[in-house]
This record gives sequence, C-alpha cells and structure tokens, in this order.
Amino acid sequence: MQQAAKKYLTPEEYLALEDAAEHKSEYYKGEIFAMAGRTSDHNRIGLNFVEGLRASLRKKKCEMFMGDMKVWIEQAETFVYPDLVIVCGALNYYEGCKDIITNPSVLIEVLFESTKSYDHIEKFQLYRSLPTLREYILVDQYSVHIKQYFREAKFRWVLTEHFEENETLKLSSVDAEIAMSAVYQDVELTPPGKKSPPVPSR
Repeated sequence: MQQAAKKYLTPEEYLALEDAAEHKSEYYKGEIFAMAGRTSDHNRIGLNFVEGLRASLRKKKCEMFMGDMKVWIEQAETFVYPDLVIVCGALNYYEGCKDIITNPSVLIEVLFESTKSYDHIEKFQLYRSLPTLREYILVDQYSVHIKQYFREAKFRWVLTEHFEENETLKLSSVDAEIAMSAVYQDVELTPPGKKSPPVPSR
C-alpha cells in the first residue's frame, strides 16, 4: 500500500470515488491507498494462469477473475484487488455490487519488489480472516519461485514452495493444476533494477 488519504471515507464514499478514478486504489478502514502499476511480465503471469486453469476450473464449477474484481474483507473493513481470484459455486456479492465478491476460494498475488513484504505479511493476515479462503498463492515475477499456502484448519496454514520449472503447482482446494513452466511462459526473469541484456543483431 502507498500514499494514504487523510480524510476518513465510508465504504460507500470510497466506492463512488473508485468508480470515477483513473487509477485503482484499495481501501482499509476508512483510508485509501494507491496501487502499484503493473508490468508486462506481471500481466503475462496472470494470463498464463487463466489459460492454464480455466478449462479444469469450469469442470469443477469454479470461476477465475483477473485484475478488476474487488474482494471485500468484512472483518478488516477492507476492499482489495487481488491479481487473480478463484470462486467455487455461487458468487456472493457485496451489497449487490457485481464487481465485489466476498467468498473467494483461492487468491493469487504476483509480487512486486516494492510490495512483496506487504503481500507476505499484512495482506496475508487480512486474507486469513476470509472464512471461505482455502489457498493463497504468491508468485515471484523476477525468478521461478512460488509460495503456496494451504488451509488445513481454521488457524493452520501449510506452506509449500516451488522453485523448478519442471514442477507442477497443484491447487488442492479446487482440484486443479498447472505446470510451473506454463506459469512462467514468455516471462523475462530479470532481477528488479536490472535490464535484460540486449539481443544481438544478426
């Protein structure tokens, strides 16, 4: 999260501002926070997940949403924009708003260098209060590395890490899987702050 607004806003005031805003912001207990801009690799990873999982999720009566779908976390009085949301069964909407859901099964975040600590700690703490959430996936966009948290019990989460392109990421909560190589297809794995080497001309 970045740049907090000074004035306290009600959820209704935030939603009215967000509908008219050019750039997305998240909401936390009356304050709004501008979101970081997305990179081409960030978008590639998101699209790769959609391509790789959509068919199998449809068979399980699950849906995947990317980017524009907000999630309302009632216990934390928070609206967030996860990178990817998977919902199984009927969608539960916040006060009839069809761009805000309250019952995600799986949340996936593609990490930025500037926000990865927030996504690992503060945001995960917010997400854990969602009673329907079964899995939380954190995807590094600069190297082949995925952290997968699976909910075994109300207060017990199990972490599995994936580092190899020949591995398979299995989402047990929705009985779906995707190859790590598919997640990172066409992604330029470049450390933050460094440019990819130029391609020599022929």
